[in-house]
Amino acid sequence: MSIVKQLDKRSGITYAYESLSHWDKEKKQSRSTRRLIGRVDDKTGEIIATDGRGRKESSGDGETFRVKRGRIPSLSVSRQFFGATYLLDKIGEKIGIIDDLRSCFPNNFKTILSIAYFLILEENNPLFRFGHWDRLHRHPFGGDIPSQRSSELFASITEEQRQKFFRLQGRRRSQDEYWAYDSTSISSYSECLSQVRHGKNKDNEQLPQLNLLLLFGEKSNLPFYYRKLAGNIPDVKTVQVLLRDLDVLGYPKVKLVTDRGFYSTDNVNGLYKSHVKFLMGASTSLSFVKKVIESVKGTIRDWSHYNDKYDLYACSQTIEWDYTQIRPNKGDTLKGSRRMYLHLYYNADKAVEDSRKFNLRMTALSQELQSGKRKAEHEKDYGKYFEVTQTQVRCIRVTAKQAVMDEAKSRFGYFVLLSNEVKTSEMALEIYRNKDVVEKSFGNIKERLNGRRMLVSSEASLEGKLFVEFIALIHLSYIKKQMSEKDLFKQYTTQGLLDEVDLIECFNEPGKALFVGEVLQKQRQIYKDMNVQAPNVISSLG
Repeated sequence: MSIVKQLDKRSGITYAYESLSHWDKEKKQSRSTRRLIGRVDDKTGEIIATDGRGRKESSGDGETFRVKRGRIPSLSVSRQFFGATYLLDKIGEKIGIIDDLRSCFPNNFKTILSIAYFLILEENNPLFRFGHWDRLHRHPFGGDIPSQRSSELFASITEEQRQKFFRLQGRRRSQDEYWAYDSTSISSYSECLSQVRHGKNKDNEQLPQLNLLLLFGEKSNLPFYYRKLAGNIPDVKTVQVLLRDLDVLGYPKVKLVTDRGFYSTDNVNGLYKSHVKFLMGASTSLSFVKKVIESVKGTIRDWSHYNDKYDLYACSQTIEWDYTQIRPNKGDTLKGSRRMYLHLYYNADKAVEDSRKFNLRMTALSQELQSGKRKAEHEKDYGKYFEVTQTQVRCIRVTAKQAVMDEAKSRFGYFVLLSNEVKTSEMALEIYRNKDVVEKSFGNIKERLNGRRMLVSSEASLEGKLFVEFIALIHLSYIKKQMSEKDLFKQYTTQGLLDEVDLIECFNEPGKALFVGEVLQKQRQIYKDMNVQAPNVISSLG
């Protein structure tokens, strides 16, 4: 049950209605009925009771009764599922989501939380199913949120509110931890979104897309910033804008960890210029990396370089980075050197896998050339690895450039990390491997939160829906972190854990405290593993 306010354009009066949802068995849809309960006072915002025809209800002595603002108290006993939404509430309190949302969205934070909870608990279900879920669950908003209402909410979320939330959440993250930075592509069927473009789709889907960038704390495993951009913008072009955004948000002592897709000379120079500490993957085909590989090729597989923790060989070198900074105000270019740590790793299993993939790729390229079915995106590799000639009988002769292939094979099994802070190869690898939390979180967005293809009709709705999904992602990331630390994935999936506590019921009777049903020992253990207090008889959800 919820209160709906609607303006009558003919009279200029805003009326308040009690909206009751029910399930239509014949049409198999959620339906709602409305009952007029009063008109809204323009000055005070209070709901003034009427008899249904616009007249105020009065007592016998002429006194007018006014209905207080807010939800109409329940007049009957209700029973709803409670345990999972209670868990999400406590997580939100613990990591500051509720306080930060209340600060940024004082009028809508409960609606945002309820939609986020629905996305988490009703995996892959569309939002028009919210009414059914509302009748079964106790949640912050406490009423149905029809599709039109959720669309209006998405469109109302402003850039200023989002940036304020990012700023507040960023301050809650440890300033001493590295922040993992990565991107993903989200396909869309919409033709009216300006940033939806054809680009390199990371899911190999033949649909236009937009790209989503995400920033995670590696110790907290929690996201606190995201940005969307056009689908045809490559990763390497995004770092400079990220540095500008982080400066605007006021984040001090930034430390970034990225994969090699973000490497470029300009980006490294920009990170040095902004005094940002970084750990970055890089290609082994870079000239200065090749020199290091060549210098250690005969010794890197010695036992003294073996790391039993990661079952690979590693070594580190201090190198000089040729720093360049263009100063447009002075009209000159500042040049110098900066200290950099290069960490080189060799993995025998990776060498075998690299060789297998290379041979398969060369075979595919050769077949494309011989059949005449060349692909535009492969033209660079055709010329790099093969000589193609036309014979007199109009046959195509394809000859491998063996020296070039051998040079590529000489780097199989190697990978490299660059940093201006981390000095040891083991610490660098540990930090870098923690970055996969970002990639797993992208899976949460696309799969659990129904975000693989964005079905929205406007830019504003897209921004708002992404933000609410981001709120859900923070909760999910906390749960996954605790499950990993407590080794709970041997017993539950994420959905299985939430389903287990979702069975806990609450009973609401007018004039009495909220009564929570039975909580089993294994359910109490889940709350303990999540570092929150198990529910008891309480009077309010807050």
